Amino acid sequence: MSDFTFQLLNDFQRDFPLVPAPFHAIGDQLGLRAEEVIRSLRTLMKQGLISRIGAVLRPNRVGVSTLAALSVPPQALEEVAAVISALPQVNHNYEREHHFNLWFVVTAADSAGLDQVFADIVRKTGLAPLRLPLEREYHIDLGFDLRARVATSHGESLPEAAPPAPLDAGDYALIGAIQDGLPLLPRPFAHIAHHIGMAESEVLSRLQRLKAAGVIKRFGVVVRHHELGFQANAMAVWDVPDGVVDHVGTGVGGSGLVNLCYRRPRRLPDWRYNLFCMIHGRDRDAVAQRLAELNQRWGLTAYPQAVLFSRRRFKQTGARYVHRDSAARMA
Repeated sequence: MSDFTFQLLNDFQRDFPLVPAPFHAIGDQLGLRAEEVIRSLRTLMKQGLISRIGAVLRPNRVGVSTLAALSVPPQALEEVAAVISALPQVNHNYEREHHFNLWFVVTAADSAGLDQVFADIVRKTGLAPLRLPLEREYHIDLGFDLRARVATSHGESLPEAAPPAPLDAGDYALIGAIQDGLPLLPRPFAHIAHHIGMAESEVLSRLQRLKAAGVIKRFGVVVRHHELGFQANAMAVWDVPDGVVDHVGTGVGGSGLVNLCYRRPRRLPDWRYNLFCMIHGRDRDAVAQRLAELNQRWGLTAYPQAVLFSRRRFKQTGARYVHRDSAARMA
């Protein structure tokens, strides 16, 4: 991998230039022409190393989403996974090492839409999903330092979320237009603006506002971690007493040791855990070592725990909260 290719993948996962000619601005930093930057990014997409260039939205700021799990008989796992992956509202679908062995994320425009997806899942599979919506986010950082053995984190814990500011029809139209990523064109924001009936300057100002408001968590190159060598990941979960879970979650989220840290509901008697973290590494041993460090530093061995390593990735795409037709109607 050339130096400038590495920089494209590593250095522009966040703080992508929100300017009329962003690839020209990137080229200026790397000593390349804009055409070379665009050509390189197209190649990286064809190679499957990048999923898109665009916005990563904070959960439940646009539409609604939830983590869910199924306990699937092993002989039926591939068939059921195919049913789940075929749903357009599902953006992640993984097999994990647990009795609940199929884990996926469902997104929808609203709660009624979410309920309909789960009704369809029950009807098509005959299985009842475990629904685990986000209750509080302590840390989100899915950028990856490609030089590390374990994905490092910015170590920023999140305060209790304020009520999200309402989005208007223009915001929804813009989010619908960018959720599959920017077009790799010299003036991508002008292209988007033309298709949703806005000025280029308005598109850029709205993106800046959505980013400042926390609706957009980060804007930049979205890499595919498995293809770039982070081939092991684990979801670690703990049963932390309600009176201390926010204290523990805030500390763990700000530790720099995890990529994601959330509080989710228990679903007794089937699921007892309420604190969730994700750790990504180049191999299983690296993830296990990071988890041991996390347990030791924060005294997490005092709480019941489970570690669910990923076995297979059935689907991984960007979340789709806004359908293009509905976005067009709102604009």
